[in-house]
Amino acid sequence: IPHYRDGCGGRHICRPYKPTLLRPGRFDRQVIVDRPDIAGRTAILKVHSRGKPLDEHVDLRELAQRTPGFSGADLENLLNEAALLAARRKEDVITMADCTEAIDRVMMGPERKSRIISEKDRRVTAYHEGGHALVARAIPQADPVRKITILPRGQALGVTSLVPDQDRYNKTRSEMLASLSLIRFSQNATYFIVYSLRSIL
Repeated sequence: IPHYRDGCGGRHICRPYKPTLLRPGRFDRQVIVDRPDIAGRTAILKVHSRGKPLDEHVDLRELAQRTPGFSGADLENLLNEAALLAARRKEDVITMADCTEAIDRVMMGPERKSRIISEKDRRVTAYHEGGHALVARAIPQADPVRKITILPRGQALGVTSLVPDQDRYNKTRSEMLASLSLIRFSQNATYFIVYSLRSIL
């Protein structure tokens, strides 16, 4: 059914057009506005980086590669967050580290530094995230590991970030099995370490 999307409060509401409006000669053409690919994200970052003092080592192409699924608004927010981080650190230019931190902020929120976590919980989280990384390293079809952290963000105690080298629009059976293995076998690795080798805790 032909429809349009109306964004309100983060939700997309689909409402069908009246058939009379879709008769030939009227509004009979539909334009699909999809999320940008890597070339589009690079171009959007170039637009929103105008007027911002970027360090010479900031690679917009690399940032575009690390932000699959980001919309234009997300990319604009990324650079704004990076600029705020640079200002708080009293830096004259926006560095690649600021942009990397901004990506995490846009995706998961700021670090919850005030959250009190015991040393045991930190170790369990570290083993859990390490299990994800080890399994991803062992499976050729898995996406490469870009970052591992046990600093809590949002509701997560830690994150293992796997980002593909290029945009993907299809997944093979082996790639889907790799994604399932990252969840299943990483949990097994964590349970083995935590419950079998209690001495390290």
